[in-house]
Amino acid sequence: MTHIVVDPVTRIEGHLRIEAEVDGGQVSDAWSSSTMFRGVEIILKGHDPRDAWAFTQRICGVCTTVHAITSIRAVENAIGAEPPPNARILRNLIMASQMVQDHVVHFYHLHALDWVDIVSALSADPAATANLAQSISDWPLSSRSYFTSIRNRVAAFVERGQLGPFGNAYWGHSAYRLPPEANLLAVAHYLEALDWQREFIKIHAILGGKNPHLQSFLVGGMATPVDPDKQASLNMTSISAMRKLIQQARTFVEQVYIPDLLAVASFYKDWAGYGAGVGNYLVYGEYPETDGDGAPLYLPSGVIRNRDLSQVEPLDPAKITEYVTHSWFEYDGGDDQGLPPAQGETQPNYTGPEPPYERLNTDGKYSWLKSPRYDNLPMEVGPLARMLVAYAAGHPRVQEVVGYALGQLGVGPEALFSTLGRVAARGLETLVLAEKLEGWLDELADNMGRGDLRIHDNSKWDPKSWPKDCTGAGFHEAPRGALGHWVHIVDGEIANYQCVVPSTWNAGPRDAMGQPGPYEAAIVGNPVADPEKPLEILRTVHSFDPCMACGVHVLDPQGNELMKVRVQ
Repeated sequence: MTHIVVDPVTRIEGHLRIEAEVDGGQVSDAWSSSTMFRGVEIILKGHDPRDAWAFTQRICGVCTTVHAITSIRAVENAIGAEPPPNARILRNLIMASQMVQDHVVHFYHLHALDWVDIVSALSADPAATANLAQSISDWPLSSRSYFTSIRNRVAAFVERGQLGPFGNAYWGHSAYRLPPEANLLAVAHYLEALDWQREFIKIHAILGGKNPHLQSFLVGGMATPVDPDKQASLNMTSISAMRKLIQQARTFVEQVYIPDLLAVASFYKDWAGYGAGVGNYLVYGEYPETDGDGAPLYLPSGVIRNRDLSQVEPLDPAKITEYVTHSWFEYDGGDDQGLPPAQGETQPNYTGPEPPYERLNTDGKYSWLKSPRYDNLPMEVGPLARMLVAYAAGHPRVQEVVGYALGQLGVGPEALFSTLGRVAARGLETLVLAEKLEGWLDELADNMGRGDLRIHDNSKWDPKSWPKDCTGAGFHEAPRGALGHWVHIVDGEIANYQCVVPSTWNAGPRDAMGQPGPYEAAIVGNPVADPEKPLEILRTVHSFDPCMACGVHVLDPQGNELMKVRVQ
């Protein structure tokens, strides 16, 4: 038996350590450890709840905006604020465009290199690559001369020896299967995606002033003025600019991302048998289609247990708890209890070992992440959970695109419960949302044309109008999955605040019952051809798209404050 340590896991946001036991060329056990501490909940105590979104948005700069909207929803839920229709539409546009951009970046720049051998691309025939590209898509950049230029560009990059993020990859690994031409095609689109995402996310600059960390969020609505007759407001010129970006995004997703996804997946069909994980899936739902509590959501909420697609269980947030049995935290009532987030505690309790260390103490505490559970069960969250719940709930477009992808690959629905299914679900969700964006933009333009320019509900802005003691919860489907914030407000100030983030759900350690988290469960059973180069472990971990910064923040070993951040 071989003990493997992958630390740090790269091509993610934040710090993640994976340890695994490999027996007979297969992972027999695994542990996930986040090695940084998050203290935002502590920082927020005593602050004005209307400012919380600005603090929490800075939990992460990759999945930016997601903590802002969740925080605002939590506070609105507590004080009873109702954002007007235009605010709902603006939020949908911001959140969905974040999702589309984030998913494309993950596929090409964070995950593709687990499947694509860049060095192999140097031996590709550009003419054959052009034929391959033209056989799967109408994308115009598919000529022999174009792929020759890409190959030469990569060759010059290699010759200079300045490989940067590609320097320590496992090139030539036996687990790579793409022919050189497919590798060259993927490298070309890797480079194109860098330029595309930079342009597309200008939507955030239009709607929020900048990216990352938009500045237009507001409890009770949005701060983005809409007025077709004012140059300083969101007007028809702005609508036209966003429409162009949305249409370009849809074309890129349809003609580049989805064809590449299906082409790469066709060489790795056996990965539909690896990485299934816990088999339970949780979704808060997202994108309200109308206003008010109980509004229908474009992507529905729900829970699936034991991979049973025959039924979707209604979601009950009251069943959510967090354990710290194997986490570097402590609870006043004992570390083996599960606390609801509304009564959650953030009390650091680092028990070692002191870094650097060879092995985690997996019998004790070994991660800065807590262990969220739903009805005392581990749950996977993220694109796969969303597409499974939508598919099982009868969402017409999701059923259509999932059916198309399964048909193209010649596999059944059971293939979704896997590493490959997780990758496919992210791409299909990107397509569904890229198609939906223009409809929301039309809805906003129609409201502006009818003279409905409302963006904010001022009736609850004054803290004097709030209950003296109130609590609220806000939920959002972030790119990486179900995100929840819980706030307790007393006399207009935050008395307690808790965040349960997607990577806490997925990357958390074992709980009091000994149940592994989704990362830990999904890695078990993976093949490992070379323990010195555990590419197969990274494939499954990266398929979740880890964002450890959302789950943790930095603390030095002595617990000293390293910096103070003021939001103005």
